[in-house]
Amino acid sequence: MLKSTYIIGEIGQNHNGSVDIAKQIIDAVAQPVVDQLFGEKLKPMDAIKLTRRDLNEELSTSAMLKPYNSPHSFGKTYGEHRAFLELDDEQHFEIFKYAKLKGLEFVETLCARGCLSMLKYFLPDKLKVASRDLTNLPLLEAMAETNIPMILSTGMGGRNELDNALNVITKYHNKVSILHCLSQYPSEYSNINLNTIPYLKENYSEYTIGYSDHSIGIMVPVAAVALGAEIIEKHITLDRNMKGTDHKGSLGVEGIHRMVRDIRNVEMAMGVKDLFISDVVAETRIKLERSVASVKNISKGEIITEEMLHLLSPGDGFKWNQRNEIIGKKALIDIPADEVIYPQMITQ
Repeated sequence: MLKSTYIIGEIGQNHNGSVDIAKQIIDAVAQPVVDQLFGEKLKPMDAIKLTRRDLNEELSTSAMLKPYNSPHSFGKTYGEHRAFLELDDEQHFEIFKYAKLKGLEFVETLCARGCLSMLKYFLPDKLKVASRDLTNLPLLEAMAETNIPMILSTGMGGRNELDNALNVITKYHNKVSILHCLSQYPSEYSNINLNTIPYLKENYSEYTIGYSDHSIGIMVPVAAVALGAEIIEKHITLDRNMKGTDHKGSLGVEGIHRMVRDIRNVEMAMGVKDLFISDVVAETRIKLERSVASVKNISKGEIITEEMLHLLSPGDGFKWNQRNEIIGKKALIDIPADEVIYPQMITQ
């Protein structure tokens, strides 16, 4: 059965505080994905993800009051900036319903226990733990108590931090996915270490293993799938030039299409652990492979020796390792030089 990677488009807060923008991103995600080369319709993205913060459990008072003068700021202070971008529970519910209408699953990153209030309105398909909260054990316990499947990002943690998190969660359930991640924005290729994916698959085989990407472009998540990642998470946006800190590092509409297309094509390309001759190369083999042929004119009745033979295309005659079926046989007809020798031309 063809493996299907669970692809999450992370809107995060690229909605810029607007439900309408979030819906427009969902519309882009829900578009059909077609490989134009072969005209094949491919499975689209599986889910979108939002982020919910509780500003009472976000930063220290002094950090929230700190001036935020970036061109990407939506407020004079960092607290005002964060408040502008925050959608409330009802707005998350509205976006949840819209994603479901479009056939997408819905994942929520919850950054504080207070954010669990949204579960009064709806139940996400999965809850995501951001890399920053891998060590936030009280939050992990509160999330695990819901019994909703959980996804952990390891962008700021090692094996010890991951094991501590799993020890808390698995007291309640084992519905856990682990995403290799690097919390560097954007991630430099030399730091990403994709070989962590097979390491996680070997050492945490009871869990689903994936990759959350912060690199630029689509190369790394596609390579992660080739290494066995079963989940891919990638930031997405309507326009990479929009105001906001995450847009530059996100995929735009065309990038979303290209990443999903390439991941689905890699899934098909992976195949099985074996070496065999594919049925689809039969015609090419006949056209291009080489067969035993005459290197000189061979007269009717002449006994064929190895010195009379070499190899030419097409490949529908004897192979070189079958040449002993020709050597020592008598030619039944005149065989011109540089012609493939077929069974009907020689004595049997």
